[in-house]
Amino acid sequence: MRSLGVVVASGREKAYAYLKDTVLTDPAMQGEFLSEQEIADRIGVSRTPIREALLLLAAEDLVQLVPKRGARVAPLSGREISELMQLRGIVERYAAGHVVEAGRAPVQELGELLDRQSALSGPDQAKQFIAVDHLFHATLVSAVGNALLDRHYDGLRSRQIRAGVVALFNQHGRQEAVLDEHREILDALAANDSQSACAAIDRHLESTLKVLLAG
Repeated sequence: MRSLGVVVASGREKAYAYLKDTVLTDPAMQGEFLSEQEIADRIGVSRTPIREALLLLAAEDLVQLVPKRGARVAPLSGREISELMQLRGIVERYAAGHVVEAGRAPVQELGELLDRQSALSGPDQAKQFIAVDHLFHATLVSAVGNALLDRHYDGLRSRQIRAGVVALFNQHGRQEAVLDEHREILDALAANDSQSACAAIDRHLESTLKVLLAG
């Protein structure tokens, strides 16, 4: 008998999602070793799916498997941060140019996300702030209408959120600066000015990069 459209995540999928979205994005966990048993107890699975999830994350270079020590959250290197910003710039500039030319810049959606982000402040909401930050940029990319591009960009999500949270902790007032930079991007898209939108995207990514490398 077939299930009625109810999809139950496997233990491995549950562990993978928890590790990628919760543990790896915690600034306090950067460079730390992970306790398989503690994570298994926290999400209610056995250690086997935890190990399977860690193997998947190791294949993505998000954790390092150290013999006799276990899995360690791989800290973002300066090179990896620089390459992340370069790749984001390529994708986001393309998206901005494409949606303006096609006349379908997601101005209303981006405005609503900016309002949501503006309501989040303080270190206790840093992770939520950066989650909405990612959604802001992902919404621009998604407006292109290219499923493969969406999947490619989503693959950057964990690193993007980790970098964003670290940047907020590295510089006081970074949240306000991010909001201002997002407003510049949105205003340029609303004006159907792809050149200004691309320049605003570049400034945003460059400022983030400087904060991360300085920290």
